[in-house]
Amino acid sequence: MTIIPTPLNDADQQAGYWWELSMRQIETSRTLVFDAPRRARGFFEALVADNLDLGRPDEVQLIFGRKIYSNTDGQFSTKVVTRGVDVIVNVFYKHSRIKEYLKEARALRIETVCNSPTDLGCKRRLRNLPELQAKARAANRRLLTIQRAGQGCAVSTALFERVALPSLEEGQRTGALRFGDPRTMALVGALCITINAVAGFTNRSLRAQVAGLLATNYTSSQMTYDLRRLRRKGLIQRVPRSNTYSLTYNGVHVAIFYTKLYGRLLRPLLAVDHPPALPELRQALRVIDSHVVQSIKRARLPLAA
Repeated sequence: MTIIPTPLNDADQQAGYWWELSMRQIETSRTLVFDAPRRARGFFEALVADNLDLGRPDEVQLIFGRKIYSNTDGQFSTKVVTRGVDVIVNVFYKHSRIKEYLKEARALRIETVCNSPTDLGCKRRLRNLPELQAKARAANRRLLTIQRAGQGCAVSTALFERVALPSLEEGQRTGALRFGDPRTMALVGALCITINAVAGFTNRSLRAQVAGLLATNYTSSQMTYDLRRLRRKGLIQRVPRSNTYSLTYNGVHVAIFYTKLYGRLLRPLLAVDHPPALPELRQALRVIDSHVVQSIKRARLPLAA
């Protein structure tokens, strides 16, 4: 600051005019170094495949911790830029963005680039830098938390049984969240949408998302009952002095585990005779079917019409 030219002379300052430095662009980053480049590449490639929808408005507002309305300026999108073998994922919000890429082939780097402090609800004067940095670090942390949970969402047998079967919680019988049940799958699917929101969700906001996934009438009393089940099972917790809920550590993993297992493994396998099942699986099914038919013929059992 001692070498920056002063825009006002002594007479101007004596007359009451003043000046201060302000912020135009601030970059706040977090870097995680892997023990081997192949592990970094594998982790990052999985992140790119799993998070192409991060630029949707409902995802962006959760990562940045800011509300997005119909009149909010900016284009909300995910842009994947490839430069040779390097890939950069950009998530845009107003004038700012989060970018994620591999640095020197072995470090995952997440940067929140704020081109206008007001995007994150901060003033431009330099004295507000700590507040802006704290909000940018929180955005980096939210993104990393979501992605880390998505890559390691397997749950223990004890936790799965406690969630998927009726249990005694807080001295009261608590209904099961049965894997495969349409209402349960819609519920955990909605939680996956709001998993990015460390700020949490309400009865009303979650109910709208569950109803959309169910495509049937989903009442307020049903939502209240489901929230009670989720809370007693230890998957959500209520934010003190508010009507807002947030996911617990177990809640994050159960929601993603249920959704990934059903949507990416079981549903394709159950429809293995046609896409989106892999060609190898469809071929294997035809081979098995042929062997079953031959076994039935050798046993001289009639095939059902």
